[in-house]
Amino acid sequence: MTLASPHRPNRSALRVAALAAALSGAALLPPAHALEQQAVEQAAMAPVAAKPAVPADVAERLKAFNALIDEQWEGLMRELPEQASFFGDYRYNDAWSDFSLAGAKRHDQTTRAMLARFKAVDTRGFPEADLLNHRLMIRWLENDLQAYALKTHEMPLDQFNGTHLILTILVKAFPFNDTRQYEDYLKRLREIPRILDQVTEAARQGAKDGLMQPRYLLEKVAAQCNGIADIAAQDSVFAASLKKFPDSVPAAERERLRKQILEAVDQQVRPAYRRLAEFVTKEYAPQGRKEYGVWSLPGGDGLYKYAIEQFTTSSTSPEQIHRIGLSEVERIEQAQTQIAKRLGYDDLKSMRAAVAADPKHHAKSREQILELYREYLARMETRLPELFGTLPTTKVQVQSVEAWREKEASAAQYMPGTPDGKRPGLITVNTGEPEKRLLTTIEAVAYHEGVPGHHLQLSMSRALPELPKFRTLLGQTAFIEGWGLYSEDLGKEVGFYQYPYSDFGRLSQELVRANRLVLDTGVHHKRWTREQMVQWMRDHSDMEEPNIQAEADRYIAWPGQALAYKMGQLKIRELRARAESKLGPRFDRRAFHDQILGGGALPLRELETRIDAWIASVGAADGADTRAK
Repeated sequence: MTLASPHRPNRSALRVAALAAALSGAALLPPAHALEQQAVEQAAMAPVAAKPAVPADVAERLKAFNALIDEQWEGLMRELPEQASFFGDYRYNDAWSDFSLAGAKRHDQTTRAMLARFKAVDTRGFPEADLLNHRLMIRWLENDLQAYALKTHEMPLDQFNGTHLILTILVKAFPFNDTRQYEDYLKRLREIPRILDQVTEAARQGAKDGLMQPRYLLEKVAAQCNGIADIAAQDSVFAASLKKFPDSVPAAERERLRKQILEAVDQQVRPAYRRLAEFVTKEYAPQGRKEYGVWSLPGGDGLYKYAIEQFTTSSTSPEQIHRIGLSEVERIEQAQTQIAKRLGYDDLKSMRAAVAADPKHHAKSREQILELYREYLARMETRLPELFGTLPTTKVQVQSVEAWREKEASAAQYMPGTPDGKRPGLITVNTGEPEKRLLTTIEAVAYHEGVPGHHLQLSMSRALPELPKFRTLLGQTAFIEGWGLYSEDLGKEVGFYQYPYSDFGRLSQELVRANRLVLDTGVHHKRWTREQMVQWMRDHSDMEEPNIQAEADRYIAWPGQALAYKMGQLKIRELRARAESKLGPRFDRRAFHDQILGGGALPLRELETRIDAWIASVGAADGADTRAK
C-alpha cells in the first residue's frame, strides 16, 4: 500500500496522502487525469494530420482555465503546508494546517466558491485533454464538498489512519537540508500541542454527532499515543533528524538545534500526546460504538456508498462487490490447490498447515526480511526494460517500520520521494515478530511496493511532462493499488517466482486482496462481526495470525479502502485482455504499460477511455500502413 495515496478527496484526507499509503494509501485522493497528450501519443504510432490552430478566443479561455487550475493548487498548498512539504514544495515549511472545526468550515466555503468558478468556465472548443481536466477538477471539488457534508472530518482518530499517526510519518517527508529547515521544523514541533488540541475538538464534536470508531479501536489509539509519549529525547520519532546533520549545517549550530529540538520534543510534543491519550482513554473511547460496521453510524449506508465510489471510482453495489470477491477467492484457491498437489500435498489446507508449521518458511531475523526485499527489487530492476519503454530514475530505499507501530501496521508500505529526486522513495516493512512472518510472500510484496509497482508508477507519474500538479502528484487509490496488485504478476512474466513456494505466496497475496472484497462488504454491508472476519481469513488465507488481527481492524477502521486493490487490478486485467484480443500480434506489452501509466493515476472509467483510444489508434495506424502498401 502507499503512504501517498493516500488517501479521501477532502482536506483532512488529503493530509493522509503522507500516511495512507503507507497506511493504504493513500487514502482516497482527489482524481488525477487522462488522455493528456493524445495527439502526441498518436503521432508516435501513426502519421496524423497537422493539428488545427486553436481559435484566439479559445486560446484565451484556455489560458484563463489553466491559470485557475494553478490558483486552486497554490491555494491548497498554502492551506495544507505540511502536504506541500511532502510534495517537495518548501515555501511553507514552518507552518501547519488548521485542523479545527472552524478550519474545516472555511475550507468548505473556499471549495464552494472555487467550484462555482470552475463550473462557470466556458469549455466550448477545448481540446479533449483540457475538457478532461475540467471534468475531473469539478469531480474532485464536488467530492470534497460531499465529504464535509458527511462530516468525515469529525472522525480524526483511529488506530490505522489517525492524525496522531500522520504527524509521525510526515516527519520522514520534511526536509532537513540546511539550518533554515531545522529552524522551520522546530517551529512546527512547538505547534503540535495546538494541533492535537484541534484534533480533540473535532473528535468531541464527532462524539456528539455519533460519529465514532468502535471502542476497542480507540483504546488502541490511546495505547499508540502513550507509546509515542513514552519515547524520550533523541529516541523519539520526532528527533530522527538529529541522528545525522547534513554538512550544510555548521558544527557550531548543531548543538543549539539539538538542544532546542529535544526540549520541544520532551517538554511540548510528548506531553501533548500524553494529554491526547488521556482524553481518548477517559472521555472519547468510552463513547465508541459497539458495532463493527459503518452501517451502525448515523447515515452509515450513505457513508459506505460514498467510500465505495471514492475508493473504487465506480458505482458498483456492495452486494455485487461481495459476489465478485467470492468468485475471485474460489478461482485463486483452485490455482493454489494445483500447486499444492504438484508439491505432494493432499490438498490446499494441508499445504497451508505444513508451511505455517515449518520454520524454514519463516524469517529468522528482522534483517533477513529487509535483505530479501532489497534482493528482489535489485533483481527486478534489471528486467524492467522488458516490460516498459519509460523507466523511473528515482531510487527506492527499504527500512523497518517503527517498533511502536508494528502491531497495527500492514506488512509493508510505500512513501514516494519528492519530484526532484532529492528524497528517494521509501518502503517501510513490518519486521515485528519475524519468526511468525512467512518468507513465501515477500517476493510479491516487494514487486507491489517497489518495482514494477508503487515506486515505478508514482515516480513515472511525477515525471509526466506538461501536466498540472494535481495530475502528477495526486491520484485515485483504485488505480494506484490496482496497479500495485497487477504488477505482482509481472514478475512471473519475466521468469521470476521460480521457487514454487514463492509462486504460491504470490497467489496468497492476491487472495488477500480478493478476501478484502468479501470482508469489507461483509462487515460494512452484511453486518458481519469481527469474529466472522477473522475466521474467514483463517479459512481462506495463509496469513500469519498477527496480520489477520491487524487486517480485520484495518477494514473496520477504514471502510472501502481495501476494495481498491482488487477492483483496480481487475479493470487493468480487463483492459489488457481487450487490447490483446483486438490487436493480436500487434499488441506490445511495453507500449500497453506505458499507456496505462502515461496519464497519471486515473479514475478507472477514464483509464478505460484512454486505453480504448490507444487501441483504436494502433488499429488505425496499421490500417493506414496496409493501405499505403
